Amino acid sequence: MSRRHRGFYFLSIALVVAAGLASRYWLGLPWFWAKYLADALWALLVFFAFAWLCPAASTAKIAILTLVFSCAIEFSQLYHAPWLDAIRQTWPGRLVLGDTFAWADMLAYLAGAVFGAGLEQFIRLFARGKS
Repeated sequence: MSRRHRGFYFLSIALVVAAGLASRYWLGLPWFWAKYLADALWALLVFFAFAWLCPAASTAKIAILTLVFSCAIEFSQLYHAPWLDAIRQTWPGRLVLGDTFAWADMLAYLAGAVFGAGLEQFIRLFARGKS
């Protein structure tokens, strides 16, 4: 496994943030698509962030970390400490931590993690073919 290029993942994070915000708030998508596309993009963002933080880790490890982290954040929404709910009431807090637990969100996180892993493998195959 070769190390990842951190610049690529940093740029990917920025693009996914923009796409996630656009899908949720600015594109006027129907509720279902706005909600679950944004959730999948959130997981893709987490995938790219872990890939940036752990450039030598395998794609499978990054995907598993993404799912564990995303599901932990989702389950944390069942805990309602006043200080945590105060954070969730802010726009950045809601973007990062969410505010309402939903099992369906985990399917969107799975889709984002699988897409990230597949995209990474596709890029590696494409890069290998060019060399």
